[in-house]
Amino acid sequence: MQTKTAKDIDEYIAGFPKDVQKLLTKVRATIRKAAPRTEEGISYKIPTFYQDGAYLIYFAGYKNHISLYPAPRGVDQFKKELASYEGGKGTVKFPLDKPIPFDLITRIVKFRLEQNSEKAKARKKKR
Repeated sequence: MQTKTAKDIDEYIAGFPKDVQKLLTKVRATIRKAAPRTEEGISYKIPTFYQDGAYLIYFAGYKNHISLYPAPRGVDQFKKELASYEGGKGTVKFPLDKPIPFDLITRIVKFRLEQNSEKAKARKKKR
């Protein structure tokens, strides 16, 4: 598992066992497909996707799970589904011993895209 800060997402993923690498690669591809015009980077030592210079979504690998941040736990359309996963107020943990819900990840990313777009519009109006 990771002990030093990776320079990019490829290096980050390479620091995990092969089975976890496959899952992290698929999470990355799922995010990329849902948000093709985003930029990738490392922030807080974990993979990050940016939309128009603002962070969109983070993901990270751990010994027993893959986390996604921020998770819209307080949003009605996600409350019930996210309730079956552990995590804090803005985090969801997908256990490695269960299938990763890639369709849910896609929907969360698309939701985050909408949120970021609305925030960007609001910032432009203030100017």
